[in-house]
Amino acid sequence: MAVRVLIAEDQAVVRQGLRDFLSLDGDIAVAGETTNGREAVRLARELCPDVVLMDLVMPVMDGIEATEQIRQELPEVRVVALTGALDGSAVMAAVRAGATGFLLKNAEADELRQAVKAAAAGRTYVSSAAVARLVDQVTDVNRPERLTGRESEVLVMLARGKANKEIARELRIGQQTVKTYVSHIFDKLGVHSRTQAVTHALQLGLVPSGELARGLATTDEYPWSA
Repeated sequence: MAVRVLIAEDQAVVRQGLRDFLSLDGDIAVAGETTNGREAVRLARELCPDVVLMDLVMPVMDGIEATEQIRQELPEVRVVALTGALDGSAVMAAVRAGATGFLLKNAEADELRQAVKAAAAGRTYVSSAAVARLVDQVTDVNRPERLTGRESEVLVMLARGKANKEIARELRIGQQTVKTYVSHIFDKLGVHSRTQAVTHALQLGLVPSGELARGLATTDEYPWSA
């Protein structure tokens, strides 16, 4: 079945471009369109799309608030955030609201389709440009409990798109042990998803930002696992 996408974008020319890009892939279908966040929430409830392409700056209700409402009410619906002017705070706000992907509006057609498919499959896709802004947000203050060396290693591998099975194989440990490490990471960072874990680790400097940056820089080709 085709991935059903709802486009929430107030600029007609951008909306048309997104629709045209997505139409090039037979595995993706545009289920609906809207120009404001409030309508995006309503249509998400009505259409139950697989993915919402969400502009962060829209009238009536912005994309951050709309993303938060959709993810709270419809957790099975994934949101890929779109922005024309990228800054670190926008990336962080989108992730905190529940977005599982982040793209610039000038993304190439292949990147857009890849992000949509990754989101529909339960994975997270963040463009390398957004990753650079996340690294810029790294701070070294108010740290919670630090991760152990092995937990940091697992977190870096999560950021590189490794599934539990792959992590277990590379570290020569059981998959259940990997799940335990992931659980400990979530508890220490106070998060509930892998996306949030990696983002918070970057922000708080709990793992080497340079190492994470090298892994995350490949997300255009290898999206994060969910």
